[in-house]
Amino acid sequence: MTTRTLTIGASFRHVAQLPTPTLAMIEHKHDEVETLSSGWTTTPDIEMTDYTDLYGNVGKRFIMPAGESVYEYRAVVKVPDAVDEADLDAPQLDVADLPEDVLPYLWPSRYCQSDVLGRDAWNLFGDMEPGYRRCMEISNFVHERVQYRTGSTMSWYTAVDAFNNGYGICRDLAHTFIALCRAMNIPARYVSGYLPDMDVPPLPVEMDFHAFTEVYLGDRWWTFDPRHNARRKGHIVISRGRDAVDCALATTFGNPWLKRMIVTTHESDEQGNLLELDGQGRPVQG
Repeated sequence: MTTRTLTIGASFRHVAQLPTPTLAMIEHKHDEVETLSSGWTTTPDIEMTDYTDLYGNVGKRFIMPAGESVYEYRAVVKVPDAVDEADLDAPQLDVADLPEDVLPYLWPSRYCQSDVLGRDAWNLFGDMEPGYRRCMEISNFVHERVQYRTGSTMSWYTAVDAFNNGYGICRDLAHTFIALCRAMNIPARYVSGYLPDMDVPPLPVEMDFHAFTEVYLGDRWWTFDPRHNARRKGHIVISRGRDAVDCALATTFGNPWLKRMIVTTHESDEQGNLLELDGQGRPVQG
């Protein structure tokens, strides 16, 4: 399989009044891509320990010192030079036939109130044949109904808010898609990750983390990205859960000021040197 190399990672600069217990979940899942190198750096030196949550996501646990501090994760990885897999004939299973570990992704959650949106979901999609194509129609609907607006919503904003107001950020489009799928008895989960501008025109905004989704059809999970509503190259998973609560990038048990966050998701050579890209997101040949 042909692959391409990416440098991914993020840097957080905080200013804290007091030592602050912190959880950071910005490290990619190493078992899902080929990792050439990876590591953490902190300024000043901060002792970090690994922790694993209920969903198998791995993060770092540490005490953020008083004053200004920086923690950064960086990795060089290889990803397939191919768009997300798809199967138009992948079937939706009856609830009685779903594996036990999939069942929690049918339930309403804090940001994905599938019970509230149930009537709307069945009115919109109830006449469609269950399966992959129905999920495509739900993604089409969310992409068209919920306008993407950078920085437009806050942490309290839910799928119901996005559905009713018609705007949000990628997290909100993901939550809305998930809630509508669950209302149709389709297991759906939230994914936090990195997404490069591979073979697409780069967006005219700073790189950020990306929220997308996965649905369980047939015997596996399939990627859907209602923000872009297209199969893309380079989706890299950080964490999975019921919604953004389970996939928080940084959780601080205090109130430090986030002075600066920088996210890197860019094609590079194997040493991590970033490549120049053309207007279509392809490396410029030297």
